[in-house]
Amino acid sequence: MPKHSCKILFVTGTDTEVGKTLVSCALLGALQDRGFSTAALKPLAAGARLLQGDWVNDDALALQAAATAPLTLAQVNPCLFAEPIAPHLAAQQAGCEITLEQLLEQAQPALQAPVDYLVIEGAGGWLVPLNQHQSLADFAAALPADIVLVVGLRLGCINHALLSVAAIESSGLRLAGWVANCVDPAMREVDANIDALRERIKAPLLGVIPHLQTVDSSRCAAAIDPSPLLTY
Repeated sequence: MPKHSCKILFVTGTDTEVGKTLVSCALLGALQDRGFSTAALKPLAAGARLLQGDWVNDDALALQAAATAPLTLAQVNPCLFAEPIAPHLAAQQAGCEITLEQLLEQAQPALQAPVDYLVIEGAGGWLVPLNQHQSLADFAAALPADIVLVVGLRLGCINHALLSVAAIESSGLRLAGWVANCVDPAMREVDANIDALRERIKAPLLGVIPHLQTVDSSRCAAAIDPSPLLTY
């Protein structure tokens, strides 16, 4: 089991493009507003652009900027593929294989950071494969981490959320809380959908992030109440 002394929160989502990075950064901000030191980790990313000669992932850049620990970008995001496709497929195209052991070793600088909280952002949803036999869920379980689920509010989100909750619980991990993110401005009956989810998900709702035309970090952080996480 990896060595660490901080509390670990693993942020996953009901799907890709549901706002995991937005919520992870908001969670980092909310924790810092309460006086906690933080580090961020995106152990695996697929999708990069060239910046001053280096391949970088924009989500990792945002996480690095949102945390207090002075980790390098390579320490925040140690495993990166250029193509924005499923990571195990990107690895196959690159002629390599992602392994759980590799990710855990590469995560050591973040895991050993002298901070109160480490926020880890997953890739895609809960069961994104690493290879033929392992998934990111295995990474979260190996730490172990408490899980925060981001629910992208759009048609079908109730089913997606409940399936994700069931999968997390079947992994033997604790769902510490969930966040509703309004990704579809045209969605009808938003409040009714949130109420339906609250009735069915035992873990606490940590906040509702409204649909934003532009990212407002302070507004997002203010929408998150991390208090339920502090009691675990």
